[in-house]
Amino acid sequence: MTTVPNDATAGILGAEPLGLRASPRYPVGVHFVIMGCGRVGAELTIQLAKAGHTVGIVDKRKEAFDRLPPGFDAKTIVGIGFDREVLEEAGIKEADAFIAVSNGDNSNIVSARVAREHFNVPKVIARIYDPRRADIYEKLDIPTVSTVRWAAKQVQYLLFHGRETMRDSLAGGSLLHLQVELPDHLVGKKVSSVTFDGEVEVIGVDRGGAGFIPKDDSTFQEGDVAHFVVHKDAVDRFDLLMEPVAE
Repeated sequence: MTTVPNDATAGILGAEPLGLRASPRYPVGVHFVIMGCGRVGAELTIQLAKAGHTVGIVDKRKEAFDRLPPGFDAKTIVGIGFDREVLEEAGIKEADAFIAVSNGDNSNIVSARVAREHFNVPKVIARIYDPRRADIYEKLDIPTVSTVRWAAKQVQYLLFHGRETMRDSLAGGSLLHLQVELPDHLVGKKVSSVTFDGEVEVIGVDRGGAGFIPKDDSTFQEGDVAHFVVHKDAVDRFDLLMEPVAE
């Protein structure tokens, strides 16, 4: 669903911010087409190429490619990102994914629809600036990354919580990944006691330098660090869970 840090690239492809690695979804050697060689587009191109993938990147301005390192091995095409001939030159017919990250919402969505509906690219993602459009584009079955909404949710949470608890935000800021040193009142309690379907989930526990995904009957121990995914509308409930019950 923001300078733009490497975190932005992580939000777009769901990868570690310090480098995109091979995965079952994207094994080494697949092809990506990117529209827009701004800060995000350039960073995505560099990280994907470092991971062993091939990239064709399109921008209407030739000077935009100056953001790429000298001698960088990527196919650069000057042109309009929703022009079919331009996309074909970038390798859209062989692409496993298309990412539209130009500075124009309309251009991103039009090019994403061309990639999805005309070229049948399996994975299509579009970046948008106007968060009010996100739901409309989601109905077109085109996942979007709204950097405005993402940044606003980050700031809103950090105003009222310590930075050490915020690890990431997902789905345009709708979901928060929070890391919490276990409060004393939860020691010995079942992990299921602090989960609520669709609102609060424990996705992992750090214990003694090792991590595990909890089961239904797992219990918290002293010194645990718990990782939660919390829906933005359930933050108040989560805060109450972290507070000891008054005696």
